[in-house]
Amino acid sequence: MELAREKLLAYLDQLGIASETVEHEPLFTVEQSKALRGVIPGAHTKNLFLRDKDGRFVLVVAKEDTKVDLKGLAKQLGCGRFSFGKPEQMLVVLGVEPGSVTALALMHDGSSALSAVVIDEALMAHREVNCHPLDNRATTRLSIADLLLFMRACGHEPIILPLA
Repeated sequence: MELAREKLLAYLDQLGIASETVEHEPLFTVEQSKALRGVIPGAHTKNLFLRDKDGRFVLVVAKEDTKVDLKGLAKQLGCGRFSFGKPEQMLVVLGVEPGSVTALALMHDGSSALSAVVIDEALMAHREVNCHPLDNRATTRLSIADLLLFMRACGHEPIILPLA
């Protein structure tokens, strides 16, 4: 994963995106990551890799405390009922393993299989957001404007929706 992270950080630099990465113990859940509050400023994200009944993949980037209404989201997107994507699908589409899902994985070639990338409207109220840099042993902070720039540079036009 170190090589992938180096490639990601180089790509951010190439795009002119300022970021700061903090190393920490592996974090697998939002609950575990709450220990970083106060240490790392900005909004913290949770990411959902979803698959609908027709096999369409969706990446959701939400504020960590947003309770995402999956049924309502599926309706809004015109998708069937959502379930979580399988680890092997996640690896193919995003190039990451469970616990490391991140908006920054959109640079992976397989992300072209995503039908949609959805951003929680609640994140838009924050100047900075925090995402894993392709693995859960670090957190990378960047501006919300730069996150949108990154997504677009990776070929994804984010859909900003209220998710609660």
